[in-house]
Amino acid sequence: MAGTVRQLVIRAASLIFVLLVVLIFLVVLLGATGFSDNLLRAQVSEDVRAFRQAQSQTMGNPEQLEEAVAAYRQGQEALYGLDQPWYTRLPASVFRVLRLDLGESRSLRTANGSPEVGAIVLERLPYSVLLLTTSFIINASVGLLIGVRMATRVGTRLDKAVSYLAAISFAIPGWWLGILFIILFAFQLGWLPSGGMYSTPPPRETWPRLLDLGKHALLPIITLVTVSVGPAIYVTRTMTVTAAQEDHVALARAKGLPESQVTRRHILRVAAPPIVTSLVLGLAGTLSGSILVETIFNWQGMGQLYFQAIGAVDEAVVVAITFLFTLIYVVLRFLLDILYTVLDPRVRYD
Repeated sequence: MAGTVRQLVIRAASLIFVLLVVLIFLVVLLGATGFSDNLLRAQVSEDVRAFRQAQSQTMGNPEQLEEAVAAYRQGQEALYGLDQPWYTRLPASVFRVLRLDLGESRSLRTANGSPEVGAIVLERLPYSVLLLTTSFIINASVGLLIGVRMATRVGTRLDKAVSYLAAISFAIPGWWLGILFIILFAFQLGWLPSGGMYSTPPPRETWPRLLDLGKHALLPIITLVTVSVGPAIYVTRTMTVTAAQEDHVALARAKGLPESQVTRRHILRVAAPPIVTSLVLGLAGTLSGSILVETIFNWQGMGQLYFQAIGAVDEAVVVAITFLFTLIYVVLRFLLDILYTVLDPRVRYD
């Protein structure tokens, strides 16, 4: 037990190191390409423009105005660190992100008008969690239910049909399917709203508001499930078929054990670690796919925030969301290490 805990601590430390490396690489990339300097200079120019406009109302001498503007520009460049090379700002930038001191957004705001990056991210995070966790639970349930049943019917027409459908599901772009669902279910049939998170005007009471949110979340969830459920079924089927061919399974059947007990104890227990790995890492991969899906449906989550930040060239928000996505991936990887020790008694880290 002590050896397992020690190795898990070492594993956690290595994943944290990976997180730091990704963060440093991102900051270095933004600085080395001049992207960060360009954004800061644009902010300085905006500040100088506002200062010039304010001072021009009180200063009548153009020369004094230009001297004041030049001094103000110099002070702002020193404030933002533009008077030094970009790599001298690297440690401060990394530590600021690690402390979640993410500053203010240049163009994005919360519903209350706050420009704080941390507040913007925290406001959008629950809505992405709603989509991703719901679609993950559906994919995992359907994948286990159908994938295990297909593993006992290898080579049948039903097995081949499910394999074809899984390949089609994997190949369909999520953004294209989302547009198709909007046309079909929103415009043609009128069953579901085409986008957004609430009706106009939104309900004020708690339960009607939650029901309205759930109604608007249906199409994005259906889209995410449709493009992900095929791979979940196929991976579960493949892992289960591989485990079902082991000698201990044949021995269990030879002993006359019921097929349900053979499947549960001798097949699924062995296949559980790789199945869980594919499902959990698939959840991490869904983060990137949710960017376009949330944008298509105008869902105010992390994916659309990422798209808006890139379009607005908002460095602080881009760095914050990239850090958060990497942090989620690191947490999921560490969760897998813990689950491995629970699901597979053969795995011991000592």
